[in-house]
Amino acid sequence: MSSPAAESLTDRLERYYTHYYRDMLGIPGWREIVAVRLDDRAYEGRRLARFEGALGVPLKGRRLLDVGCGTGGFSLLAAKAGADVWSVDESAEAVALTAARTSRDRALVATAESLPFEDASFDFIYCYSTLEHVDDAGRAIGEMVRLLRPGGRLYLHSPDRRGCFEGHYKVFWIPGLPRRLSHAYLAARGRPTAFLNTLRPLTLAECRTLVQRAGARVIRVMRTDADRPVGGPLWPLVRTYYRLFGINPYIELVAVREDTA
Repeated sequence: MSSPAAESLTDRLERYYTHYYRDMLGIPGWREIVAVRLDDRAYEGRRLARFEGALGVPLKGRRLLDVGCGTGGFSLLAAKAGADVWSVDESAEAVALTAARTSRDRALVATAESLPFEDASFDFIYCYSTLEHVDDAGRAIGEMVRLLRPGGRLYLHSPDRRGCFEGHYKVFWIPGLPRRLSHAYLAARGRPTAFLNTLRPLTLAECRTLVQRAGARVIRVMRTDADRPVGGPLWPLVRTYYRLFGINPYIELVAVREDTA
């Protein structure tokens, strides 16, 4: 087997995603997902367009922090769009891949609860599918708001724990299922269960409260995948549940740091 140093960037990305989707999550169609992730320009481009639309202001010339950058696909496209991008992730391998892809020494190993930047350092912060993994969501949001300049915007995207689809394992989900039963459910479907212990999703109301406590104000909430069918024949029941309780399966919001000058 060749050493990591001798591997091409594509080989390194393939190894990273194969470990994640095949070994950690046990997804049956992992090969197809890995192929998509190896050519991520299309879906990261859609995320970038949605981010820009949600902000309502251009990225060009603005300082942006990508929290939970993964392998750097979004950071790369945001930099090409003219943003001054910095990236952080708690995975050293993800950070190394981001640095290799962006060809810039602006990717750092850090947790969302302890971001290594000075106060009021960024115009925008992008946090996609990261908040549900942190140990202390309140502290993480506080750190992100701390780094925003007055008037700066924070974009958060994370699963709502009341949703009926687990987006990491890509399986139908039963909200509120006790942890022990959740492990048994995944095991019955032939899936490894250790990754479940990293997930601590919030609700939209909880996220709003944490943002406000951190000194920011939610200015926009978007609906994401509320009408995407899940559960096969159970979809009519799921849709009724969503509509009856006003549930969106994902939290997607923009918050602004109040001007405290």
